[in-house]
Amino acid sequence: MKKVLLLAFCLVVSSSIMAQSAVELPKPDVTKLGMSVGEALKTRRSYREYKKDKAIDLATLSTILWAACGISDPASGKITAPSAINMQDIKVYVCSEKGVCLYNPKANTLTPVSDKNLLESLAAGQPFVKDAPYTLLLVSDQSKARRQNSHYGDIDSGYVSQNIYLACTALGMRTVARAMMDQDAVRKALDLPEDVIIELNHPIGY
Repeated sequence: MKKVLLLAFCLVVSSSIMAQSAVELPKPDVTKLGMSVGEALKTRRSYREYKKDKAIDLATLSTILWAACGISDPASGKITAPSAINMQDIKVYVCSEKGVCLYNPKANTLTPVSDKNLLESLAAGQPFVKDAPYTLLLVSDQSKARRQNSHYGDIDSGYVSQNIYLACTALGMRTVARAMMDQDAVRKALDLPEDVIIELNHPIGY
């Protein structure tokens, strides 16, 4: 009985620590995305060179994540990206040398999920990825979908990917959408179940 109580106590403490470790992001600054849609589309490019020594502050990261798939209408819970049958299945993991966090749009927080450096697995032989301060990993979580469909996940990830492109362009930053990565290593490191589809990754930087 004592062992059971001790185990339960440890689980409660562990859950409490994880809850406290969530990082509250600054409020997204939509005014910094003031570039016209036409200009953003005209100037958007894919870049494979980044300044490794130029960091991205949390306010800027928050704005990019909001543009990707953040809450655009708190009253209805609608997000900035279209979503097939409103699944809102795309989850964004923020990966850096220090580990991996999961973006929570409703709370506007980052929750640490791993202290492992996944950049080598994400780079998959393309070293420029490791020069970017962050890489955004897009997955389609279909565990709660009314109708699971991998094509929906592929389409939804494309919407989010384009939002990341346009936000980075408006902010004077660089990114590129990549399907290359060691998916088996990433899935294992993040303990992703089978109904989570790994879609794309986006290094972001200057």
